[in-house]
Amino acid sequence: MASTSVSRIVPAPPDKVWSLIGGFDALPDWLPYIPESTALEGGRVRRLKNPEGEDIIERLVHFNEAERHYSYAILQAPFPVDGYVSTVRVHAIPGEENAAEVQWSGRFTPNGATEAEVVDLFTGIYRDGLDALHKTLAA
Repeated sequence: MASTSVSRIVPAPPDKVWSLIGGFDALPDWLPYIPESTALEGGRVRRLKNPEGEDIIERLVHFNEAERHYSYAILQAPFPVDGYVSTVRVHAIPGEENAAEVQWSGRFTPNGATEAEVVDLFTGIYRDGLDALHKTLAA
């Protein structure tokens, strides 16, 4: 099993960051790669569309409002992986009221690609996503 993790300091208090990204169906609000999200099964599943119109279906597997994190599994996607589980976390930074650290991590088994290719793919997605989040919060 392979894994990757990216973190970024963003210019907003943790509660403000969580209010933007903590909703499982909120990706289009901050992630340009996902222009559309539809909540299914009472909000426990989301059907995402990428810019190419491909479906990505994910299931919420853990949610913790108080600690500001959730984990999800990919059920269907155009990615060369099996067993994908990812976590998004928002951390307070001691002494920094108007900043937060956001961590996006995942583990997965490559299927049809090398481990390095898949780690590079998700590292890029996480990095670009957190860069977009930073821009949204800095605006």
